[in-house]
Amino acid sequence: MLRKRQLRREGRKTPVWAALVFSQLRTGLASAKMQLSVVPRVKAVKRKTLSASAAKLQLLKRLRCTLKYEKKAWEVGAKLVAGVDEVGRGSLFGPVVAAAVILDPGYRLRGLRDSKLLLPERREVLAERIREHAVAIAVAAVDAARIDQINIYHASRLAMREAIRLLEPAPDYLLVDAMRVECDLQQTPIIHGDALSASIAAASIVAKVERDRMICEWDPVFPVYGLASNKGYSTPRHLAALREHGPSPLHRQSFAPVWNAPVPQEVLAFMLEEEESSGVDRLDSELAAG
Repeated sequence: MLRKRQLRREGRKTPVWAALVFSQLRTGLASAKMQLSVVPRVKAVKRKTLSASAAKLQLLKRLRCTLKYEKKAWEVGAKLVAGVDEVGRGSLFGPVVAAAVILDPGYRLRGLRDSKLLLPERREVLAERIREHAVAIAVAAVDAARIDQINIYHASRLAMREAIRLLEPAPDYLLVDAMRVECDLQQTPIIHGDALSASIAAASIVAKVERDRMICEWDPVFPVYGLASNKGYSTPRHLAALREHGPSPLHRQSFAPVWNAPVPQEVLAFMLEEEESSGVDRLDSELAAG
């Protein structure tokens, strides 16, 4: 622009090339201003980072629980297809519980899905319907002491195997949630099986209801841990009680929040009585032998 004004003051004609440059500059500036005026301002949106458990729950909610896997087993000749699942692997207290369920192919149980996605009241209703209409149901548990001996993975498999053994009539095909069970039966492990297979979902519901009942029965014995509400899992209240009071004899001593507790393990009165009684009997035997 300055060059053009200078040429005008000197009375000289503006060269063609300069006129073209000036024209393009004006057009470019006008276009840039127009684009800036119409582009909306976008605020930066902060995305919340989901925890692993929350992300898993979102995934499970999107999955559909059907008879797809049962139908595949029926197509290859299976007659008694059992769904198998366990609950309580992550709990700090009490047993891991497994259930095996053979559903009636001629009766459709509506509302089956992963027990973690159901309200307690709904689980109770469904568990009752499953017991009414299933061909067979079996439940087995492995206690905390055994879990500490063989670890929770092997304890879960042991509970599943025992539940299968207790089924009457015996199954001829297994659908198992996420793992393979040591037995001679043909089986299909299914990742997220309790959210995909109706039989596994039924087993999950039955096992969950049974384990919750078992843990609630211990709540009056160990009231400081809030077992009726947390079912033995790592809630803030439960962890605080472990730090303040130490673990009970039914806590899983191989789990870090339990063995890290600064207070020694609680001993039940009946255990002390049994120990004293056995000590007295031993002393009487020694005296009699002497």
